[in-house]
Amino acid sequence: MLGISVYLSETIEGQRGYIQKLSDKGFQSIFTSLHIPEDNPNLFKERLIELGAIAKKNEMELIADISPKSLQYLGYTWDTADQLLSWGLTGLRIDYGVEESTIAQLSNKMKIALNASTITEESLLRLKSFGLNVSSVEAWHNFYPRPETGLDRGDFHEQNQWLKSEGLKVMAFIPGDKKRRGPLYKGLPTLEDHRALSPFTSFCDLKFKEKVDKILVGDFELSDFALEQFSALLHEGYFLIRAKSFIEDKGVLNILENIQTNRLDSARDCIRSMESREYGLIGKNPVEPFHMIKRNVGSITVDNKNYGRYQGEIQITKTNLDEDAKVNVIGRVVEEDIPLLKYVKGGNKFKIRWI
Repeated sequence: MLGISVYLSETIEGQRGYIQKLSDKGFQSIFTSLHIPEDNPNLFKERLIELGAIAKKNEMELIADISPKSLQYLGYTWDTADQLLSWGLTGLRIDYGVEESTIAQLSNKMKIALNASTITEESLLRLKSFGLNVSSVEAWHNFYPRPETGLDRGDFHEQNQWLKSEGLKVMAFIPGDKKRRGPLYKGLPTLEDHRALSPFTSFCDLKFKEKVDKILVGDFELSDFALEQFSALLHEGYFLIRAKSFIEDKGVLNILENIQTNRLDSARDCIRSMESREYGLIGKNPVEPFHMIKRNVGSITVDNKNYGRYQGEIQITKTNLDEDAKVNVIGRVVEEDIPLLKYVKGGNKFKIRWI
């Protein structure tokens, strides 16, 4: 599941269009926080009710990070917290300051998200002894606004393996790339590895490598191109990858913008376009040698006539390769999208977007 974060520090009306757009793109979950010190608690109730109505209309999950103090602001106690479901909420993320017996009781009334990094075998056993309904409980990691404080990948992976073995779904955050949340504006990732990566690359890492069940954007907004990348994969099943061209031939460049497929027998060093030779994308005329330079990682190449029957094969290099008199280098993937290449496995589709 993929989701977004909506903060009550800004008007919900001002975020309505964005929420609708992402819902249309296939985002199914909303996270909001009810204990941000800088926010005015007097606005919580009105804006939360408004956000809940939008979530309900779009059939989106709405999970609110809540503390005992903010629950009191809303006029509820832990005994009556499940009444928030009538506002459009589907669950609460609970961290410090709440009795384990109370958490277990709530889990039998609504979805509960626990802190994925701090839960232990002992605390989970205690929760179960109080009657925790594991089927309605998820493990949610935090995001980390301050650089250098995001989680270490090894610890993250190990903790998630244990959580999954206990039957819990795991959630983690990725940064946004358009409108970031202050006061630091340095992204809101769970993993420190993701702070300088694009949202889509971070998503692919969590989904395909770390096998995280639910991924939420921590920041306010995604750029239009990031949304294109998400939509291309989620709805049309291909990786959209940006590149810069080294040639002027618009005909060849347009051909390379077709959706292509990495061969099922995936190569170690490159992505090989199945369509390039099978369907002769480049055409039947001889491909003359041109721009045979060193093939740095992310190079987009076409085999020239010197390669005989391989002429016309399109590749994207996944590692640095030497120059080859039989291979024309016609472009290169932009630095920001190079990390995506490792996720284009055998049989996966991809499309180049020249910029």
